[in-house]
Amino acid sequence: MERRTFIKTASVAAAASAVAAPAIAQTAPEVKWRLTSSFPKSLDTIYGAAEIFSKAVADMTDNRFQIQVFAAGEIVPGLQAMQAVRDGTVEACHTASYYYVGIDPTFAYGTAIPFGLNSRMQNAWQFQNGGMELMNAFYAKHNIYAIPAGNTGCQMGGWFRKEIRTPADLNGLKMRIGGFAGRILQKLGVVPQQVAGGDIYPALEKGTIDAAEWVGPYDDQKLGFNKVAPFYYYPGWWEGGAMLHNMFNVAKYNALPANYKAILLNASHHAHTWMQARYDAQNPAALRQLVAAGTQLRPFSLEVLEACLKATNEVNAETAAANADFKRVMDHANAFRGEQYLWWQVAEYTYDTFMIRSRARG
Repeated sequence: MERRTFIKTASVAAAASAVAAPAIAQTAPEVKWRLTSSFPKSLDTIYGAAEIFSKAVADMTDNRFQIQVFAAGEIVPGLQAMQAVRDGTVEACHTASYYYVGIDPTFAYGTAIPFGLNSRMQNAWQFQNGGMELMNAFYAKHNIYAIPAGNTGCQMGGWFRKEIRTPADLNGLKMRIGGFAGRILQKLGVVPQQVAGGDIYPALEKGTIDAAEWVGPYDDQKLGFNKVAPFYYYPGWWEGGAMLHNMFNVAKYNALPANYKAILLNASHHAHTWMQARYDAQNPAALRQLVAAGTQLRPFSLEVLEACLKATNEVNAETAAANADFKRVMDHANAFRGEQYLWWQVAEYTYDTFMIRSRARG
């Protein structure tokens, strides 16, 4: 009796295995993608986030879903990463959405808008207040689906050959500046230049540009900007928190099984957290070293900031009047920003201000 029961049980288990194995295989197909980054390998944090993402995808699929990462210039130039995904040249890219404001200014909201949200507010807007859905409705018009995958935090205001005391000092300045901020600074006489990260140093060294912004102390020190421009300004009012994205070709993304889409989301979240944590950990020491080496740290004056805010409001209004997508996202994000600062001034700002003043006594 026991022998017959054992044989029956074993037969049922074998049959179940025969049915289950193909089902499992179907949900874990072998997929190989290429991802082009907008950044050079030398920038181990902003480029490294793509590698962190790729490894997480491989780890979560037992290497059945592999995404090979290519640095800027290996497949396409860094500032053409989105177009390569849109056109199907590659399946994915890791990039800054605001690089593509020349195609449509609405792209700016994916990364940062002048005097916009800080990085934590961006997370709240994207993940809890409909920002991700709003942006993907826009991105769909360009054949891409995007997931946040990194943030630099608030950036520095850049490197200048001369001091910037008043708005008049900006007039005629040739400045490397990415995204939508160049249009703002044009109102103050700046001649914006769109230059990829790896090309900024030679442009500054040769005098092709007079000033440049990139990210912050850790990356800027690596790129050597302090050797060719002495004045380092803050804050980067145009990037209160610059968000990066993994962008996927819509057809390729839609063809994936649901579990692979979930893996892309969670691997992107992992890279997203990793990037800002690394920048926050590395920036203090780099800033200290830059100042010790002779960098002259300067805050933008209130006069300069007020002039830039006025120009920002003017450009935003002009752009919104001509672009319905931009207006839709702007109105949504601005309303959220107002609510966020209502809370921020009560707890976060008060706490941080006290701690900054008290840190020498801690």
